[in-house]
This record gives sequence, structure tokens and C-alpha cells, in this order.
Amino acid sequence: MHTRELMELAAIVPAHGPVLVQGRGRVSECGIEQYWVASKCRLDRWYRALKAFDRSAAGRAAARDRSPRSPAPPFPDALLEEILTGEVLARVWAAVLSAYDRRRGTQEAEPIVRSVLIGQFEARHRVLTLLVRASNINTAWAMRLNALRRRCERWTDLLVGYLTGLEDVADFAVEPDRARDFAEDLRYRSHLAGGRQAWPLVLSSLRAAFRQGLTGESPNADLNAQIAASILACFPAELFDSTGLFRSLWLTRLTNMVGDTQGMLESLLARDHGDARRGESTARRLARRMRRSGW
Repeated sequence: MHTRELMELAAIVPAHGPVLVQGRGRVSECGIEQYWVASKCRLDRWYRALKAFDRSAAGRAAARDRSPRSPAPPFPDALLEEILTGEVLARVWAAVLSAYDRRRGTQEAEPIVRSVLIGQFEARHRVLTLLVRASNINTAWAMRLNALRRRCERWTDLLVGYLTGLEDVADFAVEPDRARDFAEDLRYRSHLAGGRQAWPLVLSSLRAAFRQGLTGESPNADLNAQIAASILACFPAELFDSTGLFRSLWLTRLTNMVGDTQGMLESLLARDHGDARRGESTARRLARRMRRSGW
């Protein structure tokens, strides 16, 4: 799955987040667990790829000192785009599940999504550090990547702002004050004539904003799809029949992938099956795994 499709999901999640936050049902523990595992796998891949590039760049720099004609290592532009755009969905989904917990006075989902978000922040920090230290980056490309970062930040604040009417989740925005300003503007527009069309227009604008300018492929398309599938698994099934937003082909395909993702989870969690006690909640089990993993 390409990162631009995750951006589309990032816009759909807050539009239907109130169904989870205000509803009486419970979010799927399996879906939350899938999200944590797939996100952790993707973070591990990011860290390894960035570390490998650092080693390669250092080796090539030493070679260029000896021979100025030595080629520079290829720059991981697709990877950096995936990290920057992936933060939008991570922040928005964390805001939804945090609002879900706060509305119920529980601490089941928020610690899990916050742990993923902390890992996302670390990946983002490594990207910015890499851009500062890299000697072979093209100036024009660096400016384009910085423009992508700023665009992601503004869209994050707008999407999080849409959720602040449920609970105060502005702390998940890049700039909380900007998110609250967006929230006030959206509330005002919703009371105008044709206000119901405001959010579909936002979704269309987001699609247009990220339709161009990204590389052709995402380096972790498989895990992107698993992350999206885990989020979709948390929404009630009837929602997929009630709105056309969830009927696009790639979303329909994701709903059929949940079973396959469960197979991945069984393999990844096999080592913990002997430790899992009957009746133990997913939140507690994941909290124990996160402590062991250093998250």
C-alpha cells in the first residue's frame, strides 16, 4: 500500500472517529494488537534502513576522501517520505483512541497508540538528523522534502482539530493552537449553508495535495497495508455499508486482509503464548511486551 493511500485513511479516520468515541461498543482488542505489532515491525525496518544508510554514507565518504570520483550512496527518498507521511495517520489514530479512553475513563488503548507515536517521533528525529548530516543530498530535493514535512504537519493539525469537539486531543497535533483554530473554523463552516459538504471537500483537498510529488513505490507497502487493516478492523462492520467513503476498492480489499494479518500476529506472538494467562486483556499483555522491548 502506498503512503498516499494511508493519507486518505488518515482523513477518513477522524470523519468516522465519533462512531468509536461516542458509541457503546468496544474497540476490537485484536485490531489494537494488530496495529501495535505491524507498527513496531515497520519502525524496526525504518531504523535498520536508516542505520544501514548511515554506515554506507560514512564508508562512501571515507572512499571519496581517498578517491573524489567515488559515487555517493543512493539517497533513501522513498523511505523518508514514508516516515514523514506515516506520522499523520499515527497522530490521528492516537487522538481517536485517546478520546475513546478518556470518554470511558479507561487506559486500554491510549498507552498502546502513544507507544507507537513515540516510536514515530524517534523515526522523524532520525530523518531530520540525516538531512542535516548528509553531504550528498540534492538541495532541490531537500527543499521538496521539507515542503512535504510542513504539508504533513498542517494536515495533521487540521485532522486532529476535527476531533477536538469530542475530547481535548489537541496535544496530538504538531501545533495544538493551530489545531484548535482549525476546529473553530470547521465548526463555523458546518453551520453555514451546505456545511455538510465541508468534510468531503477536505478529503478531496487532501487527496489532491498528496496525489503528486511522492515517489512511485513505498518501501514497506506490506506493513502499510497491515496497519491500515488493523485500523479498519476497529470500526463496526455496519459502517462499511452505510457510507461510500469506505467503499473504495483498496479499503474493501483491506477488510479482507484482516484474517491474513491475524496469521502474521500468531507467528509474531508465538513466543508469548506460554506467558499469556487466560482472561488477560490485550492492553496488559501489550504493556508487558512493550516493557520488555524497551518501548
